[in-house]
Amino acid sequence: MTGAHPPTPGRPSPRPRPGGEEFAVCDDRVDLWLMRSPDPRDGTALDTSELDETEQRRAASFIRPADGLLYATAHVALRRLLSRYTHTLPHAIRFVREPCPGCGGAHGRPALAPTPARPPLHFSLSHSAGVALVGVAAAPVGVDVERLPRQESVTICGKALHPGEQRELAGTPAQELTSRFGQIWTRKEAYLKGIGTGLSRSPAQDYLGADGRRHPPGWTVLDIPCTATHSAAAAVRGPAPGTVDVRWLHGDWLTARGAGGAADRPGPAVPALAC
Repeated sequence: MTGAHPPTPGRPSPRPRPGGEEFAVCDDRVDLWLMRSPDPRDGTALDTSELDETEQRRAASFIRPADGLLYATAHVALRRLLSRYTHTLPHAIRFVREPCPGCGGAHGRPALAPTPARPPLHFSLSHSAGVALVGVAAAPVGVDVERLPRQESVTICGKALHPGEQRELAGTPAQELTSRFGQIWTRKEAYLKGIGTGLSRSPAQDYLGADGRRHPPGWTVLDIPCTATHSAAAAVRGPAPGTVDVRWLHGDWLTARGAGGAADRPGPAVPALAC
């Protein structure tokens, strides 16, 4: 997003960033970073040296190599992004889990291990079918990206949605059904990740459909431009942020060659809609 204009209702209005703020955590701003898995056929090697042992084992455990590559891509990107925001080496980033809002157990939202000098920083990570999304904000944030489902999957999974969302899907033309379902589902998962419950909270409990006035109070939900085959959304606690930056990371940012400076050349920003 570029330019500076007065905010309009329902649509965050961006402001240019002063020099040096590309990787600063600011109130009233949400940063959203999209990326694709490197294509092994083009000879580009993903640098996984900064992942910890748990991440390395998890990446190696996937049955489909493409799924393991996407997992590793997302976590390398997360570490390198948080490294820039916190001025910490990527391999030195330490993660913890916040308490679950339902039971209090240590399986709530992922978070950075606290340090006295660091200002509040919240993040969220999602990946699906070759695309990953990272959100960074000063307030609690959740993101979700999903490959658009087959129509039969919409029929099955739609039964788990809020009754109001089910009624909206029932009135959706067949040619728009998968994209509409993807929009609702990614909004819902982003919100549930933002509050820390994930899908342990029933998808039928909260309405995230077309009427933004009925969305959960105290949260702003954003539809994120993604790809023709994916839907993406973010949810951030509080009113609509004044700036929403949605950027694609360059492919070489994830390689050993790109580790040092490619993040200084992120792709062009694109608009996001508050809904």
